[in-house]
Amino acid sequence: MQVTCQQGELHRALAHVSRAVARKSTLPVLSNVLLSAQEGQLRLAATNLEIAIAASLPARVAEAGQLTVRADLLTEFISSLPSDEVTLRIEPGSLTLAVSCSYSKANIKGIPAEDFPTLPEIGEQTPTARIESGLLREMIGQVAFAAATDDSRPVLAGVLVEFQGSTLTMAAADGFRLSVRSAELDEPVAEDLSIIVPARALQELARSMADAEGTIDLLVTPTRSQLLARSGPVEFLSRLIDGHFPEFRQIIPKTYNTRVVVSREAFLAAARRAKIFAQSNNEVVRLQLLPGDSELDPGAVIVSAQAAEAGDNEDLLSARVEGPKAQIAFNGRYLSDVLSVMKSAEVALEMTSPNAAGVFRPVGDTTFTHVIMPMVIGNI
Repeated sequence: MQVTCQQGELHRALAHVSRAVARKSTLPVLSNVLLSAQEGQLRLAATNLEIAIAASLPARVAEAGQLTVRADLLTEFISSLPSDEVTLRIEPGSLTLAVSCSYSKANIKGIPAEDFPTLPEIGEQTPTARIESGLLREMIGQVAFAAATDDSRPVLAGVLVEFQGSTLTMAAADGFRLSVRSAELDEPVAEDLSIIVPARALQELARSMADAEGTIDLLVTPTRSQLLARSGPVEFLSRLIDGHFPEFRQIIPKTYNTRVVVSREAFLAAARRAKIFAQSNNEVVRLQLLPGDSELDPGAVIVSAQAAEAGDNEDLLSARVEGPKAQIAFNGRYLSDVLSVMKSAEVALEMTSPNAAGVFRPVGDTTFTHVIMPMVIGNI
């Protein structure tokens, strides 16, 4: 193999694929990056068997070939080189990658490419769906955080991704909260389907596509065992979780007794302040919803927390309250989490009783719904 490319482009490609390199593995090849030179391009790929990332860059290929080398060694050396042309060369029958740039050169020992796992590619296949990159990142950010962080129930450590007609829906739940986000696709899918993607993989997808512009192609493999995503020269692959996701739509309450509309930023700031004290009392943050008695006094929300040893705090927020006076308590972290990912100026909280789930919705936006189970305590 002999290939020449620009140092900057090679460094960026290595930065992309290095996200998928296995940090601890009994298989040495999983700590490596696969280099494949063919037909005017250099393709890099890495995997930890949970996810895989590949990136391509233009190159002058004098001789095709492939090899895997340690990702950390190659990345650090390439990043140290000047902004100039880099030549990668492998002598026939050799497992050593010779790297040269300007007055610098290095030899990096490798492992045969045949030992590297085979990764599917989107290629010219018709994608399952196509979505604007910024919208996909926003959806992931509003849902994936609500997935379970342990693997005791694998499906809850994943995000349900539903393709139905022209609608893409994502849902995640950990048993205490549920986050649901939907969006309209530019074109309907050829076939409705549902898959469960590991939440950590989706979050890594959002990070790896952070600089992506335009659209992202999503492709579910025919076996429905893997999800591929592609944006420009970068491809992302994740395994899927086998199982049945809970019927999340049945979890969302259909009615409410009391509804409050309040400034999201003010609510978030109050929740964060309450969380300072709630940390010493099982994260309990209390809400009192107080209806007003006139149009000039539409109501208020009191956000408070107290801990016997730490102290207490209270915020009084102006709000529009519909229905009778009500009280409810939530985990302060859960409350801050959902308010942090909303984009609207105002947020609505709907509830039926102190012991029933509360529903959070951005005002003026029907695409996002978040449900939090209350903390049942003696006297709130």
